[in-house]
Amino acid sequence: MVSTLDKGCFLVNGNTIIPDDQNAAGELNAKGVNISRDEARENTIAYGILKAHNTSGNMDKLCVKFDKLTSHDITYVGIIQTARASGLEKFPIPYVLTNCHNSLCAVGGTINEDDHMFGLTAAQKYGGIYVPPHQAVIHQFAREMLATGGGMILGSDSHTRYGALGTMAIGEGGPELVKQLLGQTYDVDMPGVVAIYLEGTPKKGVGPQDVALAIIGKVFGDGYVKNKVMEFVGPGVKNLSADFRIGVDVMTTETTCLSSIWQTDDTIKEFYDIHGRVGEYKELKPGNVAYYDGLVKVDLNSVNPMIAMPFHPSNVYEIDEVNKNAADILADVEKRAKVSFGDKVEFSLQEKIKDGKLLVDQGIIAGCAGGGFENICAAADILKGHFIGNDRFTLSVYPASTPIFMEVVKNGAAAAILESGAILKTAFCGPCFGAGDTPANNAFSIRHSTRNFPNREGSKVQSGQVASVALMDARSIAATAANKGVLTPATDFDGEFNKYKYHFDSTIYQNRVFDSKGKADPSVELQLGPNIKDWPQMVELTDNVLLKVVSEIHDPVTTTDELIPSGETSSYRSNPLGLAEFTLSRKDPEYVGRAKEVYAEEKKRREDTPFDQMNQEIADAVKTVLKDFPEVNNKNTGIGSTIFAVKPGDGSAREQAASCQKVLGGWANIANEYATKRYRSNLINWGMLPFIIDGEELPFKNGDYIFLPGIRESVKNKDENIKAFVVSQDGLKEFSLKLGNLTDDERQIILDGCLINYNRVK
Repeated sequence: MVSTLDKGCFLVNGNTIIPDDQNAAGELNAKGVNISRDEARENTIAYGILKAHNTSGNMDKLCVKFDKLTSHDITYVGIIQTARASGLEKFPIPYVLTNCHNSLCAVGGTINEDDHMFGLTAAQKYGGIYVPPHQAVIHQFAREMLATGGGMILGSDSHTRYGALGTMAIGEGGPELVKQLLGQTYDVDMPGVVAIYLEGTPKKGVGPQDVALAIIGKVFGDGYVKNKVMEFVGPGVKNLSADFRIGVDVMTTETTCLSSIWQTDDTIKEFYDIHGRVGEYKELKPGNVAYYDGLVKVDLNSVNPMIAMPFHPSNVYEIDEVNKNAADILADVEKRAKVSFGDKVEFSLQEKIKDGKLLVDQGIIAGCAGGGFENICAAADILKGHFIGNDRFTLSVYPASTPIFMEVVKNGAAAAILESGAILKTAFCGPCFGAGDTPANNAFSIRHSTRNFPNREGSKVQSGQVASVALMDARSIAATAANKGVLTPATDFDGEFNKYKYHFDSTIYQNRVFDSKGKADPSVELQLGPNIKDWPQMVELTDNVLLKVVSEIHDPVTTTDELIPSGETSSYRSNPLGLAEFTLSRKDPEYVGRAKEVYAEEKKRREDTPFDQMNQEIADAVKTVLKDFPEVNNKNTGIGSTIFAVKPGDGSAREQAASCQKVLGGWANIANEYATKRYRSNLINWGMLPFIIDGEELPFKNGDYIFLPGIRESVKNKDENIKAFVVSQDGLKEFSLKLGNLTDDERQIILDGCLINYNRVK
């Protein structure tokens, strides 16, 4: 179904794979090809796009300027506030502010709508584009209105992926968008490029989520494509519709890749034509001989309906396998739950098995992954003439944009869905991150959305409530709904899928979306609600730092949802201190209190309080440090907190996973590795030291103090190994940390204390 090559390879004429082994030169010569590996690297689609957007003149060290930016309503306020603090006067490139996350304005009173009004006035003042709530989810609007062949888009949402349309798109934390707004660049080493070689044709009933989950299940665990570009090529591409390709593409984020790009053809040209933008189409394909750093081969013929069981998109099975071995697989899920929840909640899924069948409580088809036109029409075909019943099972369907909603109303798909007992709702990302359709305690929900992390759907483990989400394709969700909640693969559907023609009506946006056409109006005053707060003052990195470990997490992976929960916290995304109260609340509820205690002493230091007049812990720790480092004083040594996690940062691009730690006095993270580049970038942009520590045995534990002598000089001097000491009653115990590769600008951001300070200094 899906296999990987354990080495790089050459791709000849787009369809012949030659592994990079001892036979490669001979096979290339036999085809009349004489090309070096480095020359062939330049023939990937990704290389060409990156070269066109690189400003450094060095393709090993990229400094990228993007064509367009996009954000939604739980990220754009912080981005614009940060850019304003650094002198923003006008958006230098098209910047779209969509409103698809905080659409439920009843949550938190007027707070969310205040953010929307901030967004509208910001688009007017600085020359942007504003998409009102319920019109479109961020990524569907970008597909319909922003994507361009050979272009690049940066978005403050991790699922910023438009590769199927020929646009290399990257999801990052807000500070990276701030840099673009201020004329700076996105700096990254040239990423590896991995070929995703498609062959064959999907069988009836198999949809894009099935293919995506099959790929994720294969490559996530070993990091095969981590921080690389996934380039979709091969003869199978032409057998997929534009919507199908888009549905696979958006899920590439869950592999931890950096970005994605696809070869394009007349199918994609037709997509642009339908959307009135055929001039934006560009044919993209690899050169006659292209070199890839790896290869994932996907046999589309053999992909079956898939399900990602809780609590990760990589926990993948075939639906038929789950139905055959439900008890064993559910028992495994319960074991995984213990890792995340411990004994905090009672959690069991065995009761979902009734008469040998697995019963589901809820179905959701929504957002940038599930809410596409073809997904909804296919679901309607399966549901037609069936009824979801009047028991526990519910089904909600969210078209990804109002133009899609209008079209399914016109072609009758909406009627088939509503007649089945399902509910059709407006464009909204909420179900994907816990702000809508939160299931009941111990419920089991199947969703064509992007993620199924613990608690992401909105349950609150700290209150003893937990639910489970599994990811599936819209087609199999509809088949399950037609079977009144009994888990059912869409390949069991014996009817026919109709061929629906899509007609895009652009007047919907013309009549409702504010588009400045790039013209700023400085006379507009930003509308600031009482919950929109400025970032608190942050200080530069001191010569030395005394850190207290305030949380220690040994889960294999820690998601951004666990670092700062989504859902109900979204209303506070424009209030740094208010949001920070939720930091690690579902993983380590004691974290906030511990961090605040440390930060209170740091505030005293900034007011020139001597160490020996601080709390006894600090006074004792400094007393021990002074025995070996007598030059330490409250002028040259800062006090901060840090967390340890094995592999933090999987998931969302949300900068708040880092900034919330910062505003509580966090000065570092320590990890065995970082799950994604974007989380590490968020740490750096908020002036936090992204330490790496080797080995499973830690020299410190939660509650210990760590002293970093000369840390400022170490950052300046690009020291590979950072000297650190665990502070105890017995003295100082030395160990080593690393910072990994940092650009000169990233080092300066850390030295200055955060990106805001860096830009202020500049």
